[in-house]
Amino acid sequence: MSSGDNRGHADSDKIQPQYHDVSHNPVVDIMTAHSNTTDVVVEKPAISSADSDLKTTIPTGQYVDTESQDHVGSIDGEEQEPARRYSWSWFYGYARPYIHAAIWVLFTVWWIYGPLIHHRHDHLGWLKPTLVYIAICARIIFCYLPTSIVMRPARMVWQHTVHRGYALIPDKLHQPLAALGTVGVFLLGSMIPEEVGENTRAMRAIPIFGLFVMIGLLTLTSRNWRKIPWHTVIGGMLTQFVIAVFVLKTKAGYDIFSFISEMARTLLGFANAGVIFLTDDTVPNLPWFFTGVVPPIIFFVALVQLCYHLGFIQWFIGKFAVFFFWTLRVSGAEAVGESAMLIRPFVPHLTLAEIHQVMTCGFATIAGSVLVAYIGLGLNAQALVSSCIMSIPASLAVSKMRYPETEETLTSGRVVVPEDDEHKAANALHAFANGAWLGIKIAGMIVATLLCIIAIVAFVNGLLGWWGKYWGLMGQDDKHPILSLELILGYLMYPVAWLLGVPEKDLLPVGELIGSKIIINEFFAFNKLTNEEPYKSMSPRSQLIATYAVCGFGNIGSLGTQIGVLSQLAPGRAGDVSKVAMSALFSGILSTLTSAAVAGMLYDGR
Repeated sequence: MSSGDNRGHADSDKIQPQYHDVSHNPVVDIMTAHSNTTDVVVEKPAISSADSDLKTTIPTGQYVDTESQDHVGSIDGEEQEPARRYSWSWFYGYARPYIHAAIWVLFTVWWIYGPLIHHRHDHLGWLKPTLVYIAICARIIFCYLPTSIVMRPARMVWQHTVHRGYALIPDKLHQPLAALGTVGVFLLGSMIPEEVGENTRAMRAIPIFGLFVMIGLLTLTSRNWRKIPWHTVIGGMLTQFVIAVFVLKTKAGYDIFSFISEMARTLLGFANAGVIFLTDDTVPNLPWFFTGVVPPIIFFVALVQLCYHLGFIQWFIGKFAVFFFWTLRVSGAEAVGESAMLIRPFVPHLTLAEIHQVMTCGFATIAGSVLVAYIGLGLNAQALVSSCIMSIPASLAVSKMRYPETEETLTSGRVVVPEDDEHKAANALHAFANGAWLGIKIAGMIVATLLCIIAIVAFVNGLLGWWGKYWGLMGQDDKHPILSLELILGYLMYPVAWLLGVPEKDLLPVGELIGSKIIINEFFAFNKLTNEEPYKSMSPRSQLIATYAVCGFGNIGSLGTQIGVLSQLAPGRAGDVSKVAMSALFSGILSTLTSAAVAGMLYDGR
């Protein structure tokens, strides 16, 4: 049996997972926007021959009740056992309306007293808490009213406007016209701003050409170019550009994404309280990977396990699955795959293309836990925040070109959650403790793999330095040889820097930064960009493009981290993870470079 046929076989002799469809969420009403029917029928995934020993049969053509609200966010489509008398579930069932009313009153008073009266004009502001209040109100309202009261009118408007015009266009012209429209958007967004200094229209045109070169390279090196879903590619690239315009050109866009990033950093920062308790209050401020990154990882894994036990993760993935399937034609697991922990139950059952996408997204972005450290170095915070968001749709497009899907997925427009009785927690406390233990194992794997891979890079650099001495390539001392992997990649990345729109005088420094990021890590490259010559003396345009090009986990050290994490989550898929790892690393690096190219198109010197 090949490694690609091992999906879902880990521990199959112990536990036979059962599959339940939770796609009866009312949000799937939007799926009918592409048809003229009023009923939603979701085609359940057929289990491949590789999964035939799971002894599970999934019926097809199940009707999805668009009015049902009874099991929103539930992981089990079957009838639940009645709650025990005087348990929390029993009490909540009786007091649900009163609890929701109390929550609504509490947040209404808070919203009026704080954001609207006392903090409307100070630094706290009113917009962010107002958005939180609206979200809470909407969630409470839709606990009692079906979402179809909103989705059905929206569907009718869609069908009688956009969809009707779309249907008039011949099918064979849909993708060509979409591609032309996307190119037109790129040209307008890049060429309309005035020329300022070295930021000429000719300089902004180079990244457009560079983006086409990258797309051509991905097509030529694709695992199966005939299977490339160009709908996803066009949608991903257009989404990336729109996000860039929204974040880079509007204050509202930057404020929104800064708020999201700030909340992620704040959440992960709570791990410092545990570090201080175990050590002292000076340890969280140490510039060590072991104390600054490992504790937030353990805390985050434990928190995700708790949220999964409570049903939040399933609900979250369910919404994303439907939206992204009908916009970018990707599965729900791929849509939120920038964090493997968010899709832990799905990992043993992912297709090879989905594993590739999850790893690509991980390589293309950086985590909120390290974002604050990079901002502290003096880097452009706006560029860092926007790069993290832009690289997500870019990674979807790039991964689908490099490794198109050829199998049936479990989360294409619906969520089929595989149950795992072996890891099922008895209660929330048990789930949190299990998550903490899993976090320790994942953190240990990350530390071990980083140590070994960085050590092997140093070993190769030592060999190159020794070999280079006999060619007269002598450094300052034996610890800093001239000939190294970073130098070699710097020259290899010279044409890449040009394709990103970097001015000629800064091509080699930017190429060296990209090479340093790939060989060591992004922190090493960012530190050189802000503290060393000639990097910190580069032009503002070069510094901005370099910031985008380096802002990602696409390096050899993270290769070991990704393999370690996914192998811990699904030991039976370790072979598959290793099989696609190098391709995913290449795709992740290229995804980050596409974001740098878009930044080069939009930067106008202001």
